[in-house]
Amino acid sequence: MIKQAKTKNKVLDLIGNRWSPRAFSPKEISSEDIETIIEAASWAPSAINEQPWRYIYAHKGTPGFDKMVDSLLPGNQAWAKNSAVLVLSIGDKNYKKTGLPNPNYLHDNGLANANLVTQALYLGIYSHFMGGFDRERTIDTFHLNENEDPIAFIALGYLGEVDQLMEPFKTRELAPRNRKPLEAISTDISYN
Repeated sequence: MIKQAKTKNKVLDLIGNRWSPRAFSPKEISSEDIETIIEAASWAPSAINEQPWRYIYAHKGTPGFDKMVDSLLPGNQAWAKNSAVLVLSIGDKNYKKTGLPNPNYLHDNGLANANLVTQALYLGIYSHFMGGFDRERTIDTFHLNENEDPIAFIALGYLGEVDQLMEPFKTRELAPRNRKPLEAISTDISYN
């Protein structure tokens, strides 16, 4: 099932086809594909080329994957446990060279994460971001230092069957995609 975006203007198919499923198939993702996906993230732009991102990932069926599932809140555990790979996106809060706060690290991580999920979709792999996780458990489990901010978990996998989901996730999976109208998110001030 592809939930094609209904756009006002023609956007790239990779953007129009991107959505966040919860139903994942049992098909594994190759190590080569994961490395390609992470490499795409590494090529995102960042303020003064700081590249304030890091990724920890684990394949399903491994102890690392189980640790990641345990860090998620129960609502996300219910379906994310079926993804092929779980990724933890981590941001450096301070500049490496000066130690001063980097006010751009969340923005820069967002750009890297966008590259990550776009490359994944190019390979036929879908993604779902999760902010619902236990921050303290994540910091402890993955030995993050005080400069490292756990930003999000990302479930990666090939599309599965909607019927494998329990409610309320099944209904959410079938719901149409929607976005605010362009007028609600942008203003042209060219001639003001």
